[in-house]
Amino acid sequence: MRTSSERPTHAEAGLGAVLDVDTAAIVANWRELARRHGAPAAAVLKADAYGHGACAVAPSLARAGCETFFVAHLGEALALRAVLPAARIAVLNGPNGPQIPSYRAAGIVPVLSSPGQLALWREAGGGAAFLHADTGMNRLGFGEAEMAHLAAEPALLARVEVALLMTHLVASEEPADPANALQRERFARLRALFPAWKTSLANSSGIFLGADFASDLARPGAALYGINPTPGHANPMRPAATLTAPVLQLREIRPGESVGYNATWRAERPTRIATVGIGYADGWPRVLGNTGHALFDGHVLPLVGRVSMDLTTYDATDVRGLAEGSRVTLLGEGVAAETIALWAGTNAYEVLTRIGPRVGRCHR
Repeated sequence: MRTSSERPTHAEAGLGAVLDVDTAAIVANWRELARRHGAPAAAVLKADAYGHGACAVAPSLARAGCETFFVAHLGEALALRAVLPAARIAVLNGPNGPQIPSYRAAGIVPVLSSPGQLALWREAGGGAAFLHADTGMNRLGFGEAEMAHLAAEPALLARVEVALLMTHLVASEEPADPANALQRERFARLRALFPAWKTSLANSSGIFLGADFASDLARPGAALYGINPTPGHANPMRPAATLTAPVLQLREIRPGESVGYNATWRAERPTRIATVGIGYADGWPRVLGNTGHALFDGHVLPLVGRVSMDLTTYDATDVRGLAEGSRVTLLGEGVAAETIALWAGTNAYEVLTRIGPRVGRCHR
């Protein structure tokens, strides 16, 4: 059995659905984001690098100069440590008591988001940590009153080396949203309590809000993988992944015949159906039934019938050259993650992160 750290060859992965990941594009995106920020940028690799394969992507970013990496869970950090022996790796969700020995043994930096987490880290001996201040998201983070209490009671930070004060923007993809200015002002008040601490403010879209949102370290995530950080404008990022799947069978059906479960689609003409080896068990959204399309050699194949667990069906009547064994493109090469998200009523983040482990990952 292949371990999680071993990657399939393209030939092995090519037997089924494959996500082909362009690591050079991810590195180029990181460099562009750091350039626009005008200061260092980390890389957010949570959710297996948004479905792109964190342990395969991370070394390329490290070689390019990225020094700090964020994940959501300790398990993600420990997996990264195996391929990033010297990098600074931080866990956004922070520690609980039983995890602290693992943090220390692997040199993982906790992001402390509550007085309870701070007390755990302090009582375990302290050391380097990031502190998360809430400025409006109302999920994780120290509130303004809690930050003021820390400033008034320095003993609460005894032995804790706060390497970064960070917050998370609520609506940075919408530049006109007043929440952006409000959060910037709140963060400025908090950082004034601890003027010696370095700071981290901008996420992917926050980098594009301008110099007022610059800090010591930006934390881009989605934009690294080609998701547009400036919705409504041309995407300044390079696409980083292409999802393809094989045609398992072609069949001719007559007018009036149905395709898929519960006969949700019926042919209005003699139709050639391509059955493709991907389904909702692979992360292809079930809600896409009778919605959207795939591509073959630049030609559109409308999705017909329901997406089932392992298979999806497409109308290939007007597409020449398609044969059993041909690979169709579901994402990339003209089908952006944002387009699929529009079809599915979700966002591009979910489209990418839900692509499952049955889909092979090939990195170049």
